Amino acid sequence: MTNLAYAALWLFCFAVPMENVVVIPGFGTISKLMGMVALLLAALATVINARVRPLQTFHILAVLFVILAGLGVFRSIDEPRAVSKFLTYVQLVLVLWMIWELAPNFQRQRGLLLAYVCGAYVSAISTFIDYREGLHISKAASRFATGAFDPNDLGMTLALGIPMAWYLAVTYRQPLLRWLCRGYVPMGVLAIGLTASRGAMIAMIVALLIIPAAMTRLSPVKMVGTILVLAVVGTVAVSYIPETTWKRWSTTKSEVETGTMNSRLNTWRVAVRVFTFKPILGYGTSGFNWAVKGQSHNSYLAILIEQGVVGFILYFGMFVAVLANVLRLPPLERRFALILVATLAIAMLPLGWDDRKPVWIILAVLSAMTAALNSPTLSPQALPRPVPRRPVPIARQPASS
Repeated sequence: MTNLAYAALWLFCFAVPMENVVVIPGFGTISKLMGMVALLLAALATVINARVRPLQTFHILAVLFVILAGLGVFRSIDEPRAVSKFLTYVQLVLVLWMIWELAPNFQRQRGLLLAYVCGAYVSAISTFIDYREGLHISKAASRFATGAFDPNDLGMTLALGIPMAWYLAVTYRQPLLRWLCRGYVPMGVLAIGLTASRGAMIAMIVALLIIPAAMTRLSPVKMVGTILVLAVVGTVAVSYIPETTWKRWSTTKSEVETGTMNSRLNTWRVAVRVFTFKPILGYGTSGFNWAVKGQSHNSYLAILIEQGVVGFILYFGMFVAVLANVLRLPPLERRFALILVATLAIAMLPLGWDDRKPVWIILAVLSAMTAALNSPTLSPQALPRPVPRRPVPIARQPASS
């Protein structure tokens, strides 16, 4: 039953980055369906096994935050929206528990990363098909996003898949899986370019740091593969990313220095001023829209406005708890985790992603990974490692007579 529950969890992680590509009429996204199936099977597996893994500090902080969000429903002006967001938080905590319970070893955790990359592949390829067919999400800016995705959300979702894909490409031994993961990098860069999202462009640059960070002790074959992938990325960027995207990306510096970032800065200034009136517990769950009269477009401000300093400490305490354990990982895994978290932190800056699945899934997988790899019982031989360069044999000189 545990294997079956893990399979359902794998499909859920696969569905998350492409959830807006497949929407079930009258029900919702495909990830919602797979999440319900995975939760049911996980509960059955737990009952049959009659065993629950002890939770980490990360999980306790998440539970405390959700309890605070539940109390925040009573302080919210928009109660229906507050209840909906609170239930979303409850579901996300259950996702944390499923990953912790069903993926206790490194092989399963790496499998969930592969599931996310495969799902991101679907969204990236679908976006490219829309581009070839001229299906603009915004004709004025020539922006593309598949299904019901917002271009900025899609770009960030795809950027998060780049560090995962490259880490898997370096550590998997099977050639087919290695090339499958390598292939995501140019595909993801292309799709991010088609969204023309400036925030996703910055996140993508950070995500691509995984390539030089992982280029240690590679075999000649893997070194050649890396160079080929980088060449393909450059060719794809020049050949397929529209000129309108390059023009839009070129305005990033001026927007940050003197612009309003599509009116985001104006909203953030109001949010900072509003925060000073209720700094401790905030305005209640889903209270940002009412307090600031606009969308948050910033996960950090959203938490501060809705849950106050107390909620902010609990929410980002989860990040601190994960990072504290990440720093004790082996070098390759440590670099991968830090780059992935940095990409995630940038993704949350221009978007209200505090209640989005990718954020909680990534933290949950990294938390489980640190527990597995920092275990004193783990054998060093169990860690995946890049194949080192083969030493050149030294010819033995014949003995002189």
